[in-house]
Amino acid sequence: MSNPSIDNLMHEERRFPPTKTFSQNAIATAGLYEEAKADRLAFWAKTSRELLHWHKPFTQTLDWSNPPFARWFADGELNVAYNCLDRHVLDGNGDRIAIHWEGEPGDSRSISYAELTAEVKQAANLLTGLGIVAGDTVAIYLPNVPEAAVAMLAVARIGAIHSVVFGGFSAESLRSRIDDAGAKLVITADGGWRKGKVSALKPVVDEALALEKDFPHSVRNVLVLRRGENDVDWVDGRDLWWHEQLEGVSFEHEAVAFEAEHPLFLLYTSGTTGKPKGILHSSGGYLTQVAFTHKNVFDLHPETDVYWCTADVGWITGHSYSIYGPLANGATSVIYEGTPDSPHPGRWWEIIQKYGVSLFYTAPTAIRSFMKLGREIPDAFDLSSIRVLGSVGEPINPEAWIWYRDVIGAGTAPIVDTWWQTETGAMMVAALPGVTILKPGSAQVPLPGISIDVLDEAGHPVPPGGGGFLVVTEPWPAMLRGIWGDPERFVDTYWSKFADVPGGPKYFAGDGARLDEDKDIWLLGRVDDVMNVSGHRLSTAEIESALVSHPIVAEAAVVGAADETTGQAIVAFVILRADQADKHTPVEASALLRAHVAGEIGAIARPKRVVVVAELPKTRSGKIMRRLLQDVAEGRAIGDTTTLSDASVMQLISDGLTPPAS
Repeated sequence: MSNPSIDNLMHEERRFPPTKTFSQNAIATAGLYEEAKADRLAFWAKTSRELLHWHKPFTQTLDWSNPPFARWFADGELNVAYNCLDRHVLDGNGDRIAIHWEGEPGDSRSISYAELTAEVKQAANLLTGLGIVAGDTVAIYLPNVPEAAVAMLAVARIGAIHSVVFGGFSAESLRSRIDDAGAKLVITADGGWRKGKVSALKPVVDEALALEKDFPHSVRNVLVLRRGENDVDWVDGRDLWWHEQLEGVSFEHEAVAFEAEHPLFLLYTSGTTGKPKGILHSSGGYLTQVAFTHKNVFDLHPETDVYWCTADVGWITGHSYSIYGPLANGATSVIYEGTPDSPHPGRWWEIIQKYGVSLFYTAPTAIRSFMKLGREIPDAFDLSSIRVLGSVGEPINPEAWIWYRDVIGAGTAPIVDTWWQTETGAMMVAALPGVTILKPGSAQVPLPGISIDVLDEAGHPVPPGGGGFLVVTEPWPAMLRGIWGDPERFVDTYWSKFADVPGGPKYFAGDGARLDEDKDIWLLGRVDDVMNVSGHRLSTAEIESALVSHPIVAEAAVVGAADETTGQAIVAFVILRADQADKHTPVEASALLRAHVAGEIGAIARPKRVVVVAELPKTRSGKIMRRLLQDVAEGRAIGDTTTLSDASVMQLISDGLTPPAS
């Protein structure tokens, strides 16, 4: 490779220091960095002892004798559900609201810590009665309802392992996850509300369990929550109604402690081989880091704050920052079942107004979709309760960052842009809102106790101003413990690229990054999304950011398409803002935006084509499916669209593809 690093072309100069008042009242201080730097393992040991209840205290912080297989707090014992529930009740906080739940049709519940603890104890007794024991796996395929949290915590309470599958996945995807995990029980619902109608779930489970595979599935029972009231088929002896099974079940259940390395959950993520990877997380280290990061990154004051993470529980963000982190910290959280635009496009802001949400955590994709609709929608609601805003899921471009701060945060709320992954379990790079001078678009710095570097292709650290591969250089508490049933794949996937660099193997999961002159980190997206244009390695994220910085653009996605002359050509797909769509023809918009990118970044980054589209292909979690856009750009048949929230989008994009620009 002629250029071993990723070119760094964009510059962002705006800076936002914390206000004096915020810093004076902040949970986290600059001293955390110094404490962690002085003795990283002692820092994590102290943090875990302060934040969690250990039934049996640990004496060893980290066992790294067999890298990359880590053991954190291994000789200690705890119960995850007890840490999230019982201890808060015993501390006198049973009346505090744990979850404000809002259903899409408008129904709602506010559940106290005492009530949630009782429901989880009862559900734990039910699971035990169904023969589920410690070490068994339970698949959970539910909408974003309180029972999803109850099910996860009940499984954890008895030492079983949950595998939550997002409700948008197909029967084939569900079956593959059930089979790989060897799940003995599936907890599902008849259906859940989405976009104003019931999305059926039980029929998908039925189809998944009916699929003929190489061996019979392991499922003995299907426990069904009544939510959608839609008609479902029934298999006697296998299928059981949740509400009927809970009748008469005791609310008394003693939480037994398990070893810190006892498996807590599996969460499947897509693999390049087509077979999903079962990411395994254990208990003590995971809960330590999610509790620490949730408390400090969001500046959580649990007595007064109301926190809302918009992620579905089916994703890692929902696991770590809707369920385990907030509940471990005794926080009051909001959980919402439906989509941001049902029954009207101001639904999220209406919920913030209703519950007085002060800490709000969502994805850049959602932020850009609101930009497209215009600020008059959020301006119609009282968002004055907002104190801290968070971003997660992908790099946030500076213009979306500024809009988020100005429109949702009233121009004052700090934004914490967080980098982490399913595999890392918890946040790894983020600002501390009372400490960090914020830079729009930058994830900023590794959190205290986390060791991060940016390396070139040869494994050498890049200098300030350089771009390369983001790696984690030291083990961290919430790290994945492996890929379920496939330790070789775990090593090959995450540890082989930088296996022979000084200091031992480094964790690499596919993200590019650059360091600025202050050594702050700017994410460049997946290295799979790095294009090679005339010998220059260009990040799609930077070009997308340049496009969205133009006032007519709401969202953009960029792909590299094969090109005989340049190796790859830049093809951009853009959505225009609602008030701009009728003011520019596609040809005019293309010319305008191609020139804009050239002016913002340089001629090398000028897109060969700019395609104006009404929507972009997204999964139900909001991820843009660039692979499908590349299929269109290169004239191939469009690949698998089963995970898209709206598969018809791809046909509309194909039909509207403009001829290449000269």
